[in-house]
Amino acid sequence: MRQTSQISKLASLRAGFAVLSIFALSGIVSPVSAADPVPMAPAAEAKPAVPGKPKADSAAGEALYNAGDATRGVVACITCHGPKGQSAVSTWPKLSAQHAAYTVKQLKSYKDGSRVNAIMMGMSMPLNEQDMLNIATYLSQQAPSQGVAENKDTILLGQNIYRGGIASKGVQACAGCHSPNGAGIPSQYPRQGGQWAEYSYNQLMNFNQGTRKNLQMNSIAGKLSDIEMKAVSDYMAGLR
Repeated sequence: MRQTSQISKLASLRAGFAVLSIFALSGIVSPVSAADPVPMAPAAEAKPAVPGKPKADSAAGEALYNAGDATRGVVACITCHGPKGQSAVSTWPKLSAQHAAYTVKQLKSYKDGSRVNAIMMGMSMPLNEQDMLNIATYLSQQAPSQGVAENKDTILLGQNIYRGGIASKGVQACAGCHSPNGAGIPSQYPRQGGQWAEYSYNQLMNFNQGTRKNLQMNSIAGKLSDIEMKAVSDYMAGLR
Protein backbone atom coordinates (compact mmCIF):
# COMPACT_ATOMS: atom_id res chain seq x y z
CA MET A 1 0.00 0.00 0.00
CA ARG A 2 2.84 2.36 0.92
CA GLN A 3 4.41 1.77 -2.47
CA THR A 4 1.12 2.50 -4.22
CA SER A 5 0.77 5.77 -2.27
CA GLN A 6 4.29 6.89 -3.21
CA ILE A 7 3.63 6.15 -6.86
CA SER A 8 0.42 8.19 -6.70
CA LYS A 9 2.24 11.18 -5.14
CA LEU A 10 4.98 10.99 -7.78
CA ALA A 11 2.41 10.98 -10.57
CA SER A 12 0.70 14.02 -9.07
CA LEU A 13 4.00 15.93 -8.88
CA ARG A 14 4.80 15.12 -12.52
CA ALA A 15 1.38 16.33 -13.61
CA GLY A 16 1.86 19.57 -11.70
CA PHE A 17 5.24 20.22 -13.33
CA ALA A 18 3.76 19.53 -16.76
CA VAL A 19 0.99 22.10 -16.23
CA LEU A 20 3.49 24.72 -15.05
CA SER A 21 5.70 24.05 -18.08
CA ILE A 22 2.77 24.49 -20.46
CA PHE A 23 1.83 27.83 -18.90
CA ALA A 24 5.44 29.01 -18.99
CA LEU A 25 5.86 28.12 -22.64
CA SER A 26 2.53 29.65 -23.61
CA GLY A 27 3.68 32.93 -22.03
CA ILE A 28 6.76 32.92 -24.25
CA VAL A 29 5.35 31.95 -27.63
CA SER A 30 1.78 33.19 -27.53
CA PRO A 31 1.05 36.07 -29.96
CA VAL A 32 0.30 39.53 -28.59
CA SER A 33 -3.43 40.13 -28.50
CA ALA A 34 -5.04 43.37 -29.56
CA ALA A 35 -5.63 44.17 -25.92
CA ASP A 36 -1.99 43.74 -24.98
CA PRO A 37 0.26 46.82 -25.06
CA VAL A 38 2.54 46.80 -28.10
CA PRO A 39 6.21 46.86 -27.09
CA MET A 40 7.77 50.16 -28.12
CA ALA A 41 11.12 50.29 -29.87
CA PRO A 42 13.67 52.22 -27.86
CA ALA A 43 13.64 55.89 -28.87
CA ALA A 44 16.62 57.02 -30.90
CA GLU A 45 18.91 59.11 -28.80
CA ALA A 46 18.83 62.73 -29.92
CA LYS A 47 22.14 63.83 -31.34
CA PRO A 48 23.48 67.16 -30.23
CA ALA A 49 23.31 69.88 -32.88
CA VAL A 50 26.55 70.18 -34.74
CA PRO A 51 27.58 73.79 -35.02
CA GLY A 52 28.01 74.82 -38.64
CA LYS A 53 27.67 77.67 -41.04
CA PRO A 54 24.61 79.89 -40.65
CA LYS A 55 21.79 79.36 -43.12
CA ALA A 56 21.43 82.17 -45.65
CA ASP A 57 18.29 84.31 -45.58
CA SER A 58 18.14 86.36 -48.77
CA ALA A 59 14.96 88.16 -47.68
CA ALA A 60 16.69 89.40 -44.54
CA GLY A 61 19.68 90.33 -46.70
CA GLU A 62 17.48 92.35 -49.03
CA ALA A 63 15.93 94.23 -46.10
CA LEU A 64 19.33 95.01 -44.61
CA TYR A 65 20.77 96.01 -47.99
CA ASN A 66 17.91 98.39 -48.75
CA ALA A 67 17.16 99.83 -45.32
CA GLY A 68 20.04 99.02 -43.00
CA ASP A 69 19.33 98.69 -39.28
CA ALA A 70 19.52 101.94 -37.33
CA THR A 71 19.27 100.13 -34.00
CA ARG A 72 22.62 98.48 -34.68
CA GLY A 73 24.23 101.24 -36.69
CA VAL A 74 24.01 99.33 -39.99
CA VAL A 75 23.89 101.70 -42.96
CA ALA A 76 21.86 100.72 -46.03
CA CYS A 77 24.17 99.39 -48.76
CA ILE A 78 21.87 100.71 -51.48
CA THR A 79 23.01 104.25 -50.69
CA CYS A 80 26.31 103.67 -52.51
CA HIS A 81 25.95 100.38 -54.37
CA GLY A 82 22.58 101.14 -55.93
CA PRO A 83 19.35 99.17 -56.31
CA LYS A 84 19.99 95.42 -56.53
CA GLY A 85 23.74 95.99 -56.41
CA GLN A 86 23.98 98.02 -59.61
CA SER A 87 25.79 101.18 -58.62
CA ALA A 88 25.37 104.38 -60.62
CA VAL A 89 29.00 105.55 -60.56
CA SER A 90 32.41 103.89 -60.73
CA THR A 91 33.39 105.10 -57.27
CA TRP A 92 31.36 102.19 -55.91
CA PRO A 93 31.65 98.72 -57.45
CA LYS A 94 28.74 96.83 -58.96
CA LEU A 95 27.83 93.94 -56.66
CA SER A 96 24.92 92.29 -58.47
CA ALA A 97 25.43 88.59 -59.27
CA GLN A 98 28.73 88.54 -57.40
CA HIS A 99 29.50 85.18 -55.81
CA ALA A 100 28.25 85.14 -52.23
CA ALA A 101 31.40 83.53 -50.82
CA TYR A 102 33.55 86.28 -52.35
CA THR A 103 31.35 89.08 -51.00
CA VAL A 104 31.37 87.54 -47.52
CA LYS A 105 35.15 87.22 -47.63
CA GLN A 106 35.59 90.86 -48.59
CA LEU A 107 33.25 92.05 -45.83
CA LYS A 108 35.18 90.02 -43.29
CA SER A 109 38.46 91.42 -44.62
CA TYR A 110 37.16 94.98 -44.27
CA LYS A 111 35.99 94.27 -40.75
CA ASP A 112 39.26 92.72 -39.56
CA GLY A 113 41.35 95.32 -41.39
CA SER A 114 43.14 92.93 -43.73
CA ARG A 115 41.60 94.85 -46.65
CA VAL A 116 42.10 98.53 -46.05
CA ASN A 117 39.27 100.92 -46.83
CA ALA A 118 38.20 103.43 -44.20
CA ILE A 119 34.61 103.69 -45.43
CA MET A 120 34.00 99.96 -45.79
CA MET A 121 35.69 99.19 -42.48
CA GLY A 122 33.13 101.42 -40.77
CA MET A 123 30.26 99.92 -42.76
CA SER A 124 31.23 96.33 -42.00
CA MET A 125 31.91 96.72 -38.27
CA PRO A 126 28.24 96.38 -37.14
CA LEU A 127 27.69 93.33 -39.35
CA ASN A 128 27.86 89.84 -37.93
CA GLU A 129 28.54 86.72 -39.98
CA GLN A 130 24.82 86.06 -40.51
CA ASP A 131 24.28 89.60 -41.82
CA MET A 132 27.18 89.24 -44.24
CA LEU A 133 25.89 85.93 -45.57
CA ASN A 134 22.35 87.25 -45.95
CA ILE A 135 23.44 90.36 -47.87
CA ALA A 136 25.87 88.41 -50.04
CA THR A 137 23.24 85.80 -50.88
CA TYR A 138 20.72 88.47 -51.85
CA LEU A 139 23.24 90.16 -54.15
CA SER A 140 24.28 86.87 -55.75
CA GLN A 141 20.68 86.33 -56.86
CA GLN A 142 20.44 89.61 -58.76
CA ALA A 143 20.91 89.97 -62.52
CA PRO A 144 24.49 90.67 -63.66
CA SER A 145 25.34 94.25 -64.48
CA GLN A 146 25.90 95.12 -68.11
CA GLY A 147 28.77 97.33 -69.21
CA VAL A 148 30.68 98.30 -72.33
CA ALA A 149 34.31 98.60 -73.35
CA GLU A 150 34.72 102.26 -74.29
CA ASN A 151 38.30 102.65 -75.50
CA LYS A 152 38.50 101.35 -79.06
CA ASP A 153 42.22 102.06 -79.21
CA THR A 154 43.08 99.57 -76.45
CA ILE A 155 40.33 96.98 -76.72
CA LEU A 156 42.51 94.53 -78.69
CA LEU A 157 45.34 94.86 -76.16
CA GLY A 158 42.91 94.29 -73.31
CA GLN A 159 41.41 91.28 -75.05
CA ASN A 160 44.82 89.72 -75.65
CA ILE A 161 45.84 90.15 -72.01
CA TYR A 162 42.55 88.83 -70.68
CA ARG A 163 42.41 85.82 -72.97
CA GLY A 164 46.06 84.92 -73.36
CA GLY A 165 48.09 86.82 -70.77
CA ILE A 166 51.56 88.16 -71.56
CA ALA A 167 53.97 85.25 -71.90
CA SER A 168 57.05 87.47 -72.12
CA LYS A 169 56.24 88.93 -68.68
CA GLY A 170 54.97 85.75 -67.09
CA VAL A 171 51.46 87.18 -66.82
CA GLN A 172 48.73 84.57 -66.77
CA ALA A 173 45.53 84.92 -68.78
CA CYS A 174 42.78 86.51 -66.67
CA ALA A 175 40.24 84.17 -68.27
CA GLY A 176 41.90 81.19 -66.60
CA CYS A 177 40.51 82.28 -63.23
CA HIS A 178 37.79 84.81 -64.00
CA SER A 179 36.36 82.68 -66.88
CA PRO A 180 36.15 83.66 -70.56
CA ASN A 181 32.99 85.72 -70.08
CA GLY A 182 34.10 87.32 -66.81
CA ALA A 183 31.66 85.35 -64.65
CA GLY A 184 34.44 84.09 -62.38
CA ILE A 185 34.44 80.80 -60.50
CA PRO A 186 32.13 80.54 -57.46
CA SER A 187 33.90 80.49 -54.08
CA GLN A 188 37.27 81.01 -55.78
CA TYR A 189 37.46 83.96 -58.15
CA PRO A 190 35.14 86.98 -58.40
CA ARG A 191 32.93 88.04 -61.26
CA GLN A 192 34.64 90.79 -63.30
CA GLY A 193 32.40 91.02 -66.36
CA GLY A 194 30.42 94.27 -66.50
CA GLN A 195 32.34 95.90 -63.64
CA TRP A 196 33.20 99.58 -63.92
CA ALA A 197 36.52 99.92 -65.79
CA GLU A 198 37.70 102.64 -63.44
CA TYR A 199 37.00 100.52 -60.37
CA SER A 200 38.83 97.50 -61.83
CA TYR A 201 41.76 99.69 -62.77
CA ASN A 202 41.97 101.14 -59.26
CA GLN A 203 42.01 97.64 -57.77
CA LEU A 204 44.76 96.54 -60.16
CA MET A 205 46.74 99.59 -59.10
CA ASN A 206 46.23 98.65 -55.44
CA PHE A 207 47.49 95.15 -56.16
CA ASN A 208 50.34 96.55 -58.22
CA GLN A 209 51.47 98.81 -55.39
CA GLY A 210 50.81 96.27 -52.66
CA THR A 211 48.20 98.32 -50.81
CA ARG A 212 45.72 95.49 -51.39
CA LYS A 213 47.09 92.11 -50.41
CA ASN A 214 46.69 88.94 -52.46
CA LEU A 215 49.78 86.97 -53.42
CA GLN A 216 48.49 85.89 -56.82
CA MET A 217 47.12 89.27 -57.81
CA ASN A 218 50.09 91.17 -56.38
CA SER A 219 52.35 89.07 -58.60
CA ILE A 220 50.25 89.49 -61.75
CA ALA A 221 49.44 93.19 -61.39
CA GLY A 222 53.01 93.95 -60.43
CA LYS A 223 54.09 92.95 -63.93
CA LEU A 224 51.54 95.08 -65.77
CA SER A 225 52.17 98.59 -67.06
CA ASP A 226 49.67 101.36 -66.50
CA ILE A 227 48.37 101.16 -70.07
CA GLU A 228 48.01 97.36 -69.78
CA MET A 229 45.99 97.65 -66.57
CA LYS A 230 43.72 100.27 -68.14
CA ALA A 231 43.29 98.20 -71.32
CA VAL A 232 42.31 94.99 -69.56
CA SER A 233 40.02 96.85 -67.15
CA ASP A 234 38.17 98.47 -70.04
CA TYR A 235 37.89 95.13 -71.85
CA MET A 236 36.43 93.40 -68.75
CA ALA A 237 33.74 96.07 -68.48
CA GLY A 238 32.24 94.83 -71.74
CA LEU A 239 32.24 91.13 -70.87
CA ARG A 240 28.91 89.40 -70.32
